[in-house]
Amino acid sequence: MLINPSVIYTFAPPKTKEEMAGNITFTMVKPEAVANGNTGAILAQIEAAGFRIVAMKKTQLTAKDAGTFYAVHSERPFYGELVDYMSSGPIVAAILEKDNAVADFRTLIGATDPSEAADGTIRKNFAESKAKNAVHGSDSDENAAIEAGYFFSGLERF
Repeated sequence: MLINPSVIYTFAPPKTKEEMAGNITFTMVKPEAVANGNTGAILAQIEAAGFRIVAMKKTQLTAKDAGTFYAVHSERPFYGELVDYMSSGPIVAAILEKDNAVADFRTLIGATDPSEAADGTIRKNFAESKAKNAVHGSDSDENAAIEAGYFFSGLERF
């Protein structure tokens, strides 16, 4: 966009966590889906389902970053494998906006185990296994705000 000096531009301040509750969710396209070239198709399916991408970036998590993000699972037997996997290659992180965002996105991505996911869901279409299930999706409004804040500052949301 070119800036026209004769036009006055106004910008809305970033929304607070309270303003976004219920309307946002967080997702990551996981390393195997990025490596397999499925990012574009996954994002297209997300947008076709009525979600607006509010912020997005491609990055690679360090083992420390992945460990911090998934700390809630630190006592579970799969934690070490999860951290190794999530730091094994680039991911695409995104904040999505839509009314009833968390619940609608959980429906769109499908069951964690792709063999149990409904036809047409992202995991049914793109996941390799229960461990390599293509996408992460927040499980609550509270976690959506926390997870979005882990990856994006208020200045990165539009």
